[in-house]
Amino acid sequence: MSTVNIANEHIHGKEVDFHDAWASSTRVEDVAMREAFEAPTAFENRFCLEQMGDLRGKKLLDIGAGLGETSVYFALKGAEVTTMDISPGMVDFALRLGKHHGVSLHGVVSAGERLSVPDASYDIVFSANTVHHVTDKEQFFSEMQRVLRPGGKFFTWDPLAYNPIINVYRKMATQVRTEDESPLTFDDLKTAGKYFKKVQHREFWISSLTLFLKYYLIDRLHPNQDRYWKRILKESESTLWWWKPFAAFDGLLTRTPGVRRLAWNMVMWGEKA
Repeated sequence: MSTVNIANEHIHGKEVDFHDAWASSTRVEDVAMREAFEAPTAFENRFCLEQMGDLRGKKLLDIGAGLGETSVYFALKGAEVTTMDISPGMVDFALRLGKHHGVSLHGVVSAGERLSVPDASYDIVFSANTVHHVTDKEQFFSEMQRVLRPGGKFFTWDPLAYNPIINVYRKMATQVRTEDESPLTFDDLKTAGKYFKKVQHREFWISSLTLFLKYYLIDRLHPNQDRYWKRILKESESTLWWWKPFAAFDGLLTRTPGVRRLAWNMVMWGEKA
């Protein structure tokens, strides 16, 4: 085995251990499944869902599905869903979450660089907060292209590397995230473009990141006490009255070249030729 492969296996092992522990410490009843799409802060998932259109009868692969919120939601919308994660604990949890909500999922344990599913099997591949975890992003996009049917579409969203506030947060939140993450840059759009046509992107969260500042400065929540990116889904219209102008301002900022590089997350999507 090459030195690179040994290093990758080591990283994969740490990812499995981290996410298995997360799954084992979580109760199915506590997972905000619908909020992952319907909360006022669920910009990325809601945007992807709008772009996907009608999911009834579609075969969908959810890579890096974690606790399974997105897998279950897609299944409730009528998709035939394969929930996939490198963590056996997470896959088992996602299957139990599906049963809790009355839907059946197909579970597969697999790393993103080598997807353990056949060629041309899916109409849609979705992956949230996963690309920045894989050890070989080019191989990941190649694998997504392989498992999609002709005309099939991929959707991903992940954090970008540029925002100074988020970079400080990353240095502080050492216990709730893995150490080998590699946030996206705009060069990753070029990588995706090697394997897909019509690759597009949309950014989210710039001035609306004031919500993170509130958690830290006003609520006195250290980033290691709570996963901020999960906590935002517990917010409601009534708790976010003060925040809505910031979210509205992002409608301009995230569409402005140069400025949009400061966004927290970027959605990418494209089509298999």
